[in-house]
This record gives sequence, C-alpha cells and structure tokens, in this order.
Amino acid sequence: MIAIIDYGVGNLFSLKSSIKAIDEDAIVSSDAKTIKSADKIILPGVGAFGDAIKKLRENGLDQVVLDEVKKGKLLLGICLGMQLLFDTGEEYGVHEGLGLIKGKVISMEGRLPANLKVPHMGWNSLIFPKDKEISPLFKDLKSDDCVYFVHSYFGSECGKDIIAYTEYGNMITAAVGNDNIFGCQFHPEKSGEVGLKILKNFCCLKM
Repeated sequence: MIAIIDYGVGNLFSLKSSIKAIDEDAIVSSDAKTIKSADKIILPGVGAFGDAIKKLRENGLDQVVLDEVKKGKLLLGICLGMQLLFDTGEEYGVHEGLGLIKGKVISMEGRLPANLKVPHMGWNSLIFPKDKEISPLFKDLKSDDCVYFVHSYFGSECGKDIIAYTEYGNMITAAVGNDNIFGCQFHPEKSGEVGLKILKNFCCLKM
C-alpha cells in the first residue's frame, strides 16, 4: 500500500486515481500511524516552498518522513514535494528543507534565456545522464519520452543525485534519486502513459 501524504497542499486525488489506474493501492492520509504502516510513501506538493514545509512541520509529518526514510522505506517526492527533499529552498526567502537531497532549490528567473516564460509549463522530454545507468524509476523508458511540468523553481547543486534532466533554455533538473529517495519535478499523474509507467516502476521498486 502506498501512502500519499496529505499536509494541505498537492494534487492528491488525481494522484490516487492514477495509482488506482495501474492496479496499485493508495491511501491519502495525514495520520502518522497510517503513513508508517504503508509500504511506500509519496510526498506531493503544489504552491510555495516556505508554506509547504511549514505545514509539513506543523503536522509533525516532516519527522515521520525522515524516520521512515531512515528505516529504508521508499519515498517519492512530486513537484514541490521533490523540492522539499532538498537542503534549502529560496522561494520568498531561504527556507530549510528536509535535507534528504543535497542542494538547493532556486528560481528560474534570470537563469533562462529572456524569451522563455516562467513558470515552465508544458510537455518536455526526459534526458538521462550518459555517465550513469538509467534509474530503476525509469525502467523501460527512453530519453525523449515526454512528461508534464509546471514550476518556477528547480533543484541545483545536486549533480550526483540527478537521474534525469530536461532542457528548457538550459539543462534543468527533472528528477533526483539517492538510495531509497526519489523525486520528480514533473507531474507523473499528468503525464499520460509515460507518467503511469513511472508510478508503476516506483510501486514495484524493492530495496
């Protein structure tokens, strides 16, 4: 069973529907006991970094995530949920994240060609690093498979943990992975068959 953490932000029920579509079980919950009993955890998120990490901490769910990850439980952060995995986020001030992925989350403003719109919104292809094996999260996928993005900030200084890029004027972090921790800047639940395959791969992962 997959626990989708409900901490007041995120596209929870479309994500749950996507997991149901791949014949996997998921529950949306803010209950620590329920999350701890799950086989895997998904941390979704939509909105601003500071507000989201504050809500996660107010509910004590930050420590639940940290404790479960330390035990070896698989975690997938999606969009803002991925960003919260980083050391810090620089959205409306500097905010401390969960520290599960080394690096920081920075604005696209001033870091992209002037003709490109921020937020980055739409379909872009995945690009897998050539110096690494393809992550098991992307099993049976290939570079140029497209996924759906909506974001104005992106992960930086996280090179060793990058498992996929996308190109939007510059090379942008699309996904990260470190042992039992994974994060997707894009929305797999909005990414059609490719996104469903990624969710299925996560559900089938074993540590």
